[in-house]
Amino acid sequence: MTTGSAWNATTRDATVPPRPATAPDATAVDRTAARGRDRYFDLLRALALFRVVLYHLVGWAWLPLFFPSMGVMFALAGILMARSLKRPAAQVVRSRVRRLLPPFWLLGAVGVTGMVLQGWGPDSDGHPGWWWTHLLFWVVPVSDPPFAGELPGISGFLGESWAEELAGPLWYIRAYLWYVLLSPLILRCLRRLPWPTVLAPLALSAALALEVVPAPGRVGSEITDFSTFGACWVLGMAHQEGVLKRLPDYVVPSVAPLVMGVGLWWAVRGGFTGFGDEYDLDGIPLAQALWSFGAVALLLHISPSWSRWPRRIQAWDGVITLLNSRAVTIYLWHNVCILAAATTWDRLWEVDVLGERFPWLLESWIPVLFFAWALIAVCIALFGWAEDAAAKRRPRLWPGGERRGGRRGAARRAG
Repeated sequence: MTTGSAWNATTRDATVPPRPATAPDATAVDRTAARGRDRYFDLLRALALFRVVLYHLVGWAWLPLFFPSMGVMFALAGILMARSLKRPAAQVVRSRVRRLLPPFWLLGAVGVTGMVLQGWGPDSDGHPGWWWTHLLFWVVPVSDPPFAGELPGISGFLGESWAEELAGPLWYIRAYLWYVLLSPLILRCLRRLPWPTVLAPLALSAALALEVVPAPGRVGSEITDFSTFGACWVLGMAHQEGVLKRLPDYVVPSVAPLVMGVGLWWAVRGGFTGFGDEYDLDGIPLAQALWSFGAVALLLHISPSWSRWPRRIQAWDGVITLLNSRAVTIYLWHNVCILAAATTWDRLWEVDVLGERFPWLLESWIPVLFFAWALIAVCIALFGWAEDAAAKRRPRLWPGGERRGGRRGAARRAG
């Protein structure tokens, strides 16, 4: 696993490519309910995305404890994968891979072109032959794609670490791809041996942490990520298969906190304090695995299965719909947006009046967060269409806007 920084931040978190969300009205909710969509899961996905952006901006180590976004998103993806596998496995895997790759290719086309224009090439890595081969991972990310370690950046807009920020979250694309490819096999094992299958990734994570099993070279990243978050993916599949529902109601609320407690103990043993940014759960895989597993188990146990939004949440339906519809785009581009927002905001120190009278504002992370989301909105408008193309839908500039406009127009014509 790799880490980086943008605004005192750690670039190691993620979210999961979702199914497209629906338009924010009662009629659309009824249609989604008919298709089996659960708005509770949409809310969890939206919260996870927001937490990812916030965490990568401020780097507060306690945020993954408060809401383990990656574990949640892998679990939600596992639920959708198990639900989809009612169809032929090859068809489902092909569909999931197709939805994932076009947004990733678009990022690669922009990023690799920018890196090459700034001088990145075979000589940069010292292995000209292998460099061309490794570029294939920008096509099929079964392993981490290469990126430029040092670049001049764009003065006043992007810092020198922009390529690292661009490539930092791509571990998730690689991990998600492997989970999709292995899901038919996982589902077979889950139906025959439910709990050994659910707990197997945790056992592997413990074996890696105790150095019983080595994780050498490039393959080590894939093995580590699978062991860390695989249990959440399998737990999501188990939830869809009804494995959790067969447990007595008291089991999950009783056992999950104990698992989380063991994870927290292992984290503290590994140097985690919960307040500083020198250590966090991302640097302690077994702690991350146990904490995320317990938290996800509790969230799935609660699982109210909303076909309609509760009244208190209805006002946020448009935002949640947008985040779900463009989750892959937001995830892929958010790190670069954070870096651009932080770099641009720092330029305001050059304005003497602001530096003298409003230093508290220039030092605050809150304006940078709003600025970063504004840049993310630009990326949604510029690159979000790739998600529609991947799903074989008509591309939309801003999900939900056209449909709402169509209803308003229809209402006016009817009036």
